[in-house]
Amino acid sequence: MTPEELSAYLQSVLSESVANGEISLASEDLPNEVKIERPRSREHGDWATNLAMQLAKKAGMNPRALAEILVAKLLAHDGIAGAEVAGPGFINITLEAGAAGELARTILALGKDYGRSDIEKGKKVNLEFVSANPTGPVHIGGARWAAVGDSLARILEATGQEVTREYYFNDHGAQIDRFSASLLARARGAEVPADGYGGQYITDIAQRVLAAHPEVDLAQLDDAAAQEFFREHGVNLMFGEIKQELRDFRVDFDVFFHEDSLYEQGKVEKAIERLASAEMIYEQDGAKWVRTTNFGDDKDRVIIKSDGEAAYFAGDIAYYLDKRERGADYAVYLLGADHHGYIGRMYAMARAFGDRAGKGENLEILIGQLVNLVKDGQPVKMSKRAGTIVVLSDLVEAAGVDAARYSLVRAAMDTTLEIDLAVISSNTNDNPVYYVQYAHARTCSVAQNAAQHGVTRDDFDPSKLDSQADGELLATLAKYPEVVAQSAALREPHRVARYLEELAAAYHGWYAKSRVTPRADEAVTTTHQARLWLNDAAGQVFANGLGLLGVSAPEKM
Repeated sequence: MTPEELSAYLQSVLSESVANGEISLASEDLPNEVKIERPRSREHGDWATNLAMQLAKKAGMNPRALAEILVAKLLAHDGIAGAEVAGPGFINITLEAGAAGELARTILALGKDYGRSDIEKGKKVNLEFVSANPTGPVHIGGARWAAVGDSLARILEATGQEVTREYYFNDHGAQIDRFSASLLARARGAEVPADGYGGQYITDIAQRVLAAHPEVDLAQLDDAAAQEFFREHGVNLMFGEIKQELRDFRVDFDVFFHEDSLYEQGKVEKAIERLASAEMIYEQDGAKWVRTTNFGDDKDRVIIKSDGEAAYFAGDIAYYLDKRERGADYAVYLLGADHHGYIGRMYAMARAFGDRAGKGENLEILIGQLVNLVKDGQPVKMSKRAGTIVVLSDLVEAAGVDAARYSLVRAAMDTTLEIDLAVISSNTNDNPVYYVQYAHARTCSVAQNAAQHGVTRDDFDPSKLDSQADGELLATLAKYPEVVAQSAALREPHRVARYLEELAAAYHGWYAKSRVTPRADEAVTTTHQARLWLNDAAGQVFANGLGLLGVSAPEKM
């Protein structure tokens, strides 16, 4: 019996008790879902619910009396070995070994689909992440958004949502001018401007541009023409490198949206006109302002500067509106810590368009914190290639894609993350990704060894999974679908990583206490077979969870 099946049964028991008059509740007071959870102590049973305590006041009953009614009906179920009222009205439930063990069959029958659901089916989400300026390699902060964003996309898809992964290509504005000026300077053998970009990659890009266009003679071009030449070809080369870096990091995007298109296609003007028609814009000091304070912002925002140029906020407005017009039910932005002040104005802008803003609404902004790399307790030196920062390729080169992705996603993104390269590069249990991957590899090794000893999954008697270790592993496996659903709802991929570490601990503990293969003087029994089912079910859940994080599930370590 899965937690979902037990929850559904409790729901039916409650409905039956209301229908026959044992419990007095209005139909609107019946919960849409009965929440069950693991009790802190295994001695209290397999599962527990506080349903009676939640409903007692509305039913006009003592919580324990209401719980007793539900317990009597629970005990009538063949798969439930025991149910009792505890404390002020908790219900503790113990499953029959056979009912609990059936979970292994369920997991293996569902395979890759175990943990997936349709609870958010039909929703269309535009998920924007990374969006680094095309003026240099992806820095370590961008690497974190890449790992978190891609993992979140996979998790949202696991709940039935249609996700568009989007990268906002900032190809409009002063940073591109500084980038192209830096390339031109290096091509001429000069120092980059004071506000330009440094690092070996600038020289490399400049040389590659010249090599690709031997027909161009810089000496024949004035500064403006030469800079425009590097603007066109240098940006394309740099962006191509960024795309390849991300692809090598197992991150692919559905849409690369060009900021310039907002201006070239008149989308900025269209967004401004829409706000003006709703009387959301006024003029002051020669500039045009949006009344964002009407919608919760701390001050109104300039949308057209006094020189007639559109403010950066104008592009933000047009971009959000474009996402919505492309069919997104809601847009999620993953942004760095320096964008925290961005939330108020963006939420106000969405409300000005008649949308809702906040978690689970039409616009949602997630802010991530910084990443610090250390090795043996000392900060990692800056990248030779980038010059002033540590970049994605540095981390991948030092630790590999699996360790890099896992280490970047296993902590809540709103906390500063410190990664020790010595730890995540090691093949020890101190390395979290190794610990989890080794557990998966061990399930594969156990299965291979079982086959050599004649243990098969031809027959399955779930009642044989009756040891405490069996029960603890089954209970941990049962939590996986809820972890995925919570990770999606809360936008917290790290919950999947932490669950996998919990599962690895439960599996390693089970492995130490349980035999899947017979000893030399033993014959294969139905217990050996049942435990092979459980072993393989654990392997499936490891693979499913690692897949949601974009991390491989090796069969050998």
